[in-house]
Amino acid sequence: MRKKSYDFLKKILETPSPSGFEQPVQRIVRSYIKPVADSVTTDVHGNVVAGLNVKGTPRVMLAGHCDQIGLMVKYIDEQGFIFVVSIGGIDPSVLPGSRVIIYTKHGPVDGVIGRRPIHVLKPEERGAKVEMRELWVDIGVKDKKRAEQVVSVGDPVTFRLELVPLGGDLVTSPAFDNKVGTFVVMEALRLCSSKKMAASLFAASTVQEEIGLRGATTSAYGVDPQVGIAVDVCHATDYPDIDKRTIGDVKIGAGPTIVTGPNVNPKLEELLIKTAKAKRIPFQMEASPRGTPTDANAMQLTRAGVATALIGIPNRYMHTQVEVVSLSDLESAAKLIAETVAIIQNRTNFIPH
Repeated sequence: MRKKSYDFLKKILETPSPSGFEQPVQRIVRSYIKPVADSVTTDVHGNVVAGLNVKGTPRVMLAGHCDQIGLMVKYIDEQGFIFVVSIGGIDPSVLPGSRVIIYTKHGPVDGVIGRRPIHVLKPEERGAKVEMRELWVDIGVKDKKRAEQVVSVGDPVTFRLELVPLGGDLVTSPAFDNKVGTFVVMEALRLCSSKKMAASLFAASTVQEEIGLRGATTSAYGVDPQVGIAVDVCHATDYPDIDKRTIGDVKIGAGPTIVTGPNVNPKLEELLIKTAKAKRIPFQMEASPRGTPTDANAMQLTRAGVATALIGIPNRYMHTQVEVVSLSDLESAAKLIAETVAIIQNRTNFIPH
């Protein structure tokens, strides 16, 4: 991966963007893509949409949501301990012992998530389901008054954000779900900027996906595309104790997935597969028998309907502080999308037979 692209990935991963609080990361997205885009706009919802060859036809929209799961300050007790609620789907069992950051009007505040240690749990409590109300954030103050001097109800909270290389080309970080989607769609637009295209291309860094596909709904209505490709993470199944019979066989480093199922236009799916084979881009197939919980769902149902596809980035340990992806999968996904968009013509027929 070229250095500028890696630096962009690192910046967006290490910038907070819980659902509803995405603007710091959206500023980085705008700055990165502006030199190669014909237009860059931000709508009232906070979606950033970069346009290329904007008068071309048909209109193609790429969507990758930039929001991450997080927490929100709900209550501060008399001792200064901070109780939180989830933003998006968080498994409370992964939270105890985590280092977190609270984003306040005074700046970031470090904290740790505490819970009673195993030594003082009752026998029947050991191994029981962890509930959010049993956890708190400790910022090291003595009482409520001092806590409230720096922290306010409603402040967002994330895991401590850091991109860390592992073996080979694997990297770990919180929030790959789905800042890698934003990364891929912006990289695809960058690659398309050096190609001659008939289509107009709009790459959207969408907001609030984790709480209901909200940004994709509004941005797709505004862009009004005929063709849409969403990029999100998918579950890698190449690690212990996961049932491939129900989730499928998806490997990190073997290329992005091309989803098949009712959320995907069969002609666009066929075009992606044909392009991948012609350009020798590695890919895997992923089956989804219903509408997916991704931006592809919102795009497909926009206005009178959009010919939609979904590209998945294999991800281990989703919605934890140690998600793992492959850099080569990100590069392959961006290349696959760019090569596919480049051959879409106004006469390309996406009506299913």
